[in-house]
Amino acid sequence: MDIAIVEVIKGMLAPGIMISACGLLLLGMNNKYSLVVNRIRTLNNEFRQLDDSQTERRESITTQLPLLIKRMRLIRNAVWLYTIGIAMFIFSIFCLGIYFLNGKTDLVTVTSLVSFIIALLAVLLGVLHAAKEVRLGYRILLIETRGIISSTENR
Repeated sequence: MDIAIVEVIKGMLAPGIMISACGLLLLGMNNKYSLVVNRIRTLNNEFRQLDDSQTERRESITTQLPLLIKRMRLIRNAVWLYTIGIAMFIFSIFCLGIYFLNGKTDLVTVTSLVSFIIALLAVLLGVLHAAKEVRLGYRILLIETRGIISSTENR
């Protein structure tokens, strides 16, 4: 195998692997997105069916819904950042291809490196949003189970 081809493959391997990693992160976020949307719909339906005497449950739902919307925003932001990361990794691969085909120019080298770094930053920010979303999900769970936990502790 020609040494130049090996260099091309090695150069394009890292962004390609990062695209696969981002795809897995996106898959997980899309799953969370679906679950949170279903939870919001379930709570909305439950809220509509409650009568005025069930004030504790009504308060719990009205406390949870804004937090779930905030959680949706965090998931949306993580998805967007992962998608930007994938796009920048693809752009980085194109730049590397141009680099290897047209010769080694400084502009293509810098563009490839900058796009790779931007992609890494986007993925990092996406991970931070995902971590915030997990923390918020835990807070919502505590609100949901507050009445159950306090009633079992009183026994």
